[in-house]
Amino acid sequence: MTRGFLLGKFMPPHQGHILLCDTARRLVDQLTILVCWLPDDPVPGPLRLAWMRELFPTCRVIGHDAIVPQQPADHPDFWPIWRGIVQAAHPEPIDIVFAGEDYGVRLAEEVGARFILVGPRADAALCATAVRADPWAHWRHLPAPVRPYYARTICLHGPESTGKSVLSERLARHFGTIWTPEYGRAHCELNGFDLDAAGLVTIAEVQQAMIAASLPWCDRRLIADTDALTTAAWSIMILGRVPEALPMTPLADLYLLTDIDVPWKDDGTRYYPDPDRRRAFMRACREVLDRAGANWVEISGTWEERFARAVAAIEALGPPG
Repeated sequence: MTRGFLLGKFMPPHQGHILLCDTARRLVDQLTILVCWLPDDPVPGPLRLAWMRELFPTCRVIGHDAIVPQQPADHPDFWPIWRGIVQAAHPEPIDIVFAGEDYGVRLAEEVGARFILVGPRADAALCATAVRADPWAHWRHLPAPVRPYYARTICLHGPESTGKSVLSERLARHFGTIWTPEYGRAHCELNGFDLDAAGLVTIAEVQQAMIAASLPWCDRRLIADTDALTTAAWSIMILGRVPEALPMTPLADLYLLTDIDVPWKDDGTRYYPDPDRRRAFMRACREVLDRAGANWVEISGTWEERFARAVAAIEALGPPG
């Protein structure tokens, strides 16, 4: 059996890391990847460990969180310290050490292995520091498990018949991304419109799961046609309360609260045509946003004005900082 070893911070994993690890995986029978982190790293170590395990499920992916010297100049015993770390993570003999930089030459000598340099990368600007500084500029270099960490979720929130679905799809087209459709309508069409607490909890759970499943496929932004907070507002209207089991997190980065200043339209799935009940629904929508501490902007006016205001609010949100 040929055993390979490599290590890194993978902060975050990007295309260059994937090339390194996938090349190494193909050249050995067993590859061990050591993910290293320090307590104050800008991207949490356990999250990076989870990403690497998802990306390389057939490899042995191990985490290392001890505070140790990071460069040979940091400590006179730098190499003995790291030799011990590697031997603890990989007690079996190592046949090949892989790296994208020439530090691997010395590491391979320390553990008695052969060294293979994978690269150098054609894109010299692709490094984890550059990716962290501007993840959206490097979006195409980010693997799917990492993208949700840097994506922005924009959720359409508001009473029925306020144009959320149409606006969601239009915004997704405008920003060149995807949108997550509303699940509640499909649930009711299949199971009936007489909703109880269990049905509302199911709608919220499925909607949140659909959003999470969509995030790896979005392009920087994900547009969601409602989320669990909208279901919470529906719960107030239908039950007079929010069920304890209804999930309220994670919150979207921005909520676009669609106002009721447009005509109510019956499409066969509507509940509240009465103006007083419609105003109560709007109050419930605001209430759940405020109670959750959500970031939200009210969207009103004509359909074109709503679209323009929504675009402006999303652009003002910008990338993660």
